[in-house]
Amino acid sequence: MRNDQLKAELKKRNQRMTAQRELILRLFLEAGTEHLSADEIYHKVQGKNFRISKATVYRTIELLADIRLLRKIVFEDGVVRYELVEKGEHHHHHVICSNCGAVVEFHLDNLEELEELVKSRTGYTIEDHQLKFYGLCPKCQNAMKDKKSTSNEIK
Repeated sequence: MRNDQLKAELKKRNQRMTAQRELILRLFLEAGTEHLSADEIYHKVQGKNFRISKATVYRTIELLADIRLLRKIVFEDGVVRYELVEKGEHHHHHVICSNCGAVVEFHLDNLEELEELVKSRTGYTIEDHQLKFYGLCPKCQNAMKDKKSTSNEIK
């Protein structure tokens, strides 16, 4: 399904499907919900003994984002990462640990109402949005509790 979608979009732009484009798309499909940077994709390609320049990886990822097969996301560390956009996907959001950087995806159903409100008040057609919450993950919360109780015992 994805290859057909990519081929159709490339044809509209008078471009063709290349082995490099197909491989990069396949790597995102294999990654599932993992958020990958262009450098991470480049290293994965190298691990498959496939010759491709870093510039080609960056250009291909930007093309996939322009076609809306990928969504660009910047988390706390400032690194631009990408995730696969599923056709008809219920939009998901992210909660990010401000201590360790762990990322969890979650769904929130009532944001469609907010999109409609923004649309009616601004006249914009909403194409996309990103919602990120920051906090401490359970693992970091427990580590901080343990650290606090240890320091209290020392006193």
